[in-house]
Amino acid sequence: MYPEISNPTDYHAALYIRLSKEDESEGPSESVTNQKSLLDGFVRQHRLSVYDAYVDDGWSGTSFDRPDFRRMIGDIEAGKVNMVITKDLSRLGRDYIMTGYYMERYFPEKRVRYISLLDGIDTGVESTANDITPFRAIMNDMYARDISKKIKSVKRDKQRKGQFIGGKPVYGYRMHPTEKNKIVIDEEAASVVRRIFAMALEGMSCRQIAARLNAEAVPTPAAYAGLKVPNPGPYTGLWSSERISDMLQNETYIGSMVQGRSVKISYKSKKCLKQDRSNWVVVEGTHEPLIDAGAFRKVRMLVNSRKHTRSRTYDFLLKGLIFCHECGYPLAVLNRKNAAGEDVLYFVCRTYQRFTGAGVCTCHSIKEKTVTDVVLAKVREVCEACLDPEKLQRIAVDAVEEAHRAESDEAQIHALHSKIDSMNANLDKMYMDRLSGLLAEADFERVYQRVRTERTALEGKLKDLERQKESPVSPEDRAKVLVRRFLDSAYTGRELLVSLIERVELTADRQIIIRFRFQQTNDANST
Repeated sequence: MYPEISNPTDYHAALYIRLSKEDESEGPSESVTNQKSLLDGFVRQHRLSVYDAYVDDGWSGTSFDRPDFRRMIGDIEAGKVNMVITKDLSRLGRDYIMTGYYMERYFPEKRVRYISLLDGIDTGVESTANDITPFRAIMNDMYARDISKKIKSVKRDKQRKGQFIGGKPVYGYRMHPTEKNKIVIDEEAASVVRRIFAMALEGMSCRQIAARLNAEAVPTPAAYAGLKVPNPGPYTGLWSSERISDMLQNETYIGSMVQGRSVKISYKSKKCLKQDRSNWVVVEGTHEPLIDAGAFRKVRMLVNSRKHTRSRTYDFLLKGLIFCHECGYPLAVLNRKNAAGEDVLYFVCRTYQRFTGAGVCTCHSIKEKTVTDVVLAKVREVCEACLDPEKLQRIAVDAVEEAHRAESDEAQIHALHSKIDSMNANLDKMYMDRLSGLLAEADFERVYQRVRTERTALEGKLKDLERQKESPVSPEDRAKVLVRRFLDSAYTGRELLVSLIERVELTADRQIIIRFRFQQTNDANST
């Protein structure tokens, strides 16, 4: 029944065992002990040398990100294992795509012989069992899909009945000591929740509430629950305005069970997607409320009334390129009025902005224009050191002569007038759309800035042509003008900046560090 091993001394075997909750429903034959006994009997019969046994107990076959499976792969990479034995193909995995990858590509490329005892699969010999392996993998995958649907249906039914099926209740509650799927108030955490709502009713913003809690070293929900953070950042363990806002709008605190706010992409992936509020499962009156319903509604109105102040976005040349040197996070941009009442953009540290008073970082406040001017000046310096203006001018002379032959000055002037008139008409229409509410102000500003820049360039070209028409100049002189205009305008283009600059960092003492993408330009990049 089992495959024969003609040269057992050539192999160092790995015994792989996997068991998940859905496998337990198939009976005791799938147990870890049963699998281990079966595999041990096979290696004794064939006098195989076993390097190690790898056991993933409680891990689904739909994912290959399992601790002992990854350990086995590490031993294969190190050359310690050249044979893998499992009870059946489903122990290796139930995702037919990844199972096929390991059997058809990875194991052969690493010269690893794979044996599935009950399926009769042995990649070391030619057999019909090997030929139908893809179909077995698909059937295992379909089994996993069917189990996933059944589990999801049961969970959804429990959610509709108002039963709690999550891992940990929302901050302020804990699991009922005797009743399953029910939550009760956790008085220690509940006192903090009530205080947060009280501060919100007093008119404090979410940011101010977070700063107050951080100043008093109140443990965050994650810290209170003893949860470990896999990749701690500079603000790990601190309250944030986003966390406060989410709590102030969570209907769990008025006695409603709120579940289904996110769902897994599929049974093969652990990644979850946030759901629209219309898809949440909300069941009223399932547990004792922490907050009065009237106070909750008032707080929600206060939170929603501030949303418009954060909805506007700004376009600036260094968007996505500028970061805080100390904490490494992108800088935020704020709009402030100067003494003349004009709008002025400022860069500030986003970490400091979110956790004011917590001592995580510093403000880094500086005018956006100041940083942009410094960066453009440095880019100009670097580019001019690499460019040969005389070579550019020879290219420009050829281009001018070719353009002059292709189109007369009169025709170019007429075409430019038409383009400018068309742009003006489009701007007028967009302005009327903004007044009527058809076009958002932020969209209008973004498009307006782009069209105005293009129009200014065309107007400059038009003036040059009209001036040349009145007093003709030589192609060489026109080429000089074009080269100078290119050198003046190219450095202000975002396309060039993104191509040259990897990131710009602003230090706490307002030093600007420019990191170019090319090593030869990084010799002197601090300002």
